[in-house]
Amino acid sequence: MLNRLLSNDYPRSKVLAVILVAIFLGLAFAPFLFPGVKALSVAAKVLIFVVLVASFDLLLGYTGIVSFAHTMFFGIGAYGIAVATTRMGPTWTALAVGMGGALLLSLLLSLAVGLFSLRVRAIFFAMITLAVAAAFQTLASQLSEITGGEDGLSFKVPAILSPSFEFAEEPFLGVSLDGRLLTYYLLFVVAVALVLALLRIVNSPFGRVLQAIRENEFRAEAIGYRVVVYRTTSSVLSALFATLAGCMLALWLRYNGPDTSLSFEIMMDCLLIVVIGGMGTIYGSAIGAVLFLLAQSYLQDLLRLGSDAVASSLPWLSALLSPDRWLLWLGVLFVLSVYYFPTGVVGRLRAAAAHKAG
Repeated sequence: MLNRLLSNDYPRSKVLAVILVAIFLGLAFAPFLFPGVKALSVAAKVLIFVVLVASFDLLLGYTGIVSFAHTMFFGIGAYGIAVATTRMGPTWTALAVGMGGALLLSLLLSLAVGLFSLRVRAIFFAMITLAVAAAFQTLASQLSEITGGEDGLSFKVPAILSPSFEFAEEPFLGVSLDGRLLTYYLLFVVAVALVLALLRIVNSPFGRVLQAIRENEFRAEAIGYRVVVYRTTSSVLSALFATLAGCMLALWLRYNGPDTSLSFEIMMDCLLIVVIGGMGTIYGSAIGAVLFLLAQSYLQDLLRLGSDAVASSLPWLSALLSPDRWLLWLGVLFVLSVYYFPTGVVGRLRAAAAHKAG
């Protein structure tokens, strides 16, 4: 059963296996292990980013395509849910229509971008996707009647998913059994299903061809594979999974705006997470997302504690550890991770396991 679920793509490292199991159990029981609004929001964001980054890795790590339009599809998913529920009300039908419409729009746009641009090489394709993403963000900001403009859209979800809906009067293990908890576990189930689907895709014959194209595009074409078709299909699949991640974000936040799902910062975060976790490894998206988002969410708190602890004895160190400098320290952590883990955490652990076995 496990063999089928993981599509024969085992961690191939005991340490990696332990880390992945710990992440899975940590996310599965996060509401009870880490009580509090902030902790639950961070766990939900991890689930969303695991799907988003894994879909981006299908494009970058497995096919070798550098695209800066990935967050455009992420935003389309979020706007699909936001616009549909705003117009149709907080119903399951509205959620279904919003998700279906977003997937259809992403399919058409990714197909158009793929067919139009994938014949362009390397940096030129990246620039085209960047221009398309920037144009879409500008469009979302200006179409205020539909998207809410810069203010975005706040909306309601079906009552059973709202925080005010309680399944029991008494908390269970100190946690309220309400619609917010149900929404979290809905995201958890969807995230696990989508990651398993991506594992199936990259370990299928189709996935093997993508990796062959990444390694040597001309050789893959010489032996009979239609490279443009495979690259375009990869782009479409990646866009659809990113759209579903956007739907998850909107469902959790019950709000969406240009800066929430379309900002270039999210694109940069995806790139950083892929590099930290390891390109060409779906597992890397989970490890990278956990490490990056924990650092992003709690680094300021840790720096504040460190700064206060040495404030009297080492004022210069206290100033260096100021919470206002958290981006500096985040950059230092990223540089160190790239230096010590050039192939990402997953690549390094697998190489260490192979070396030990050999």
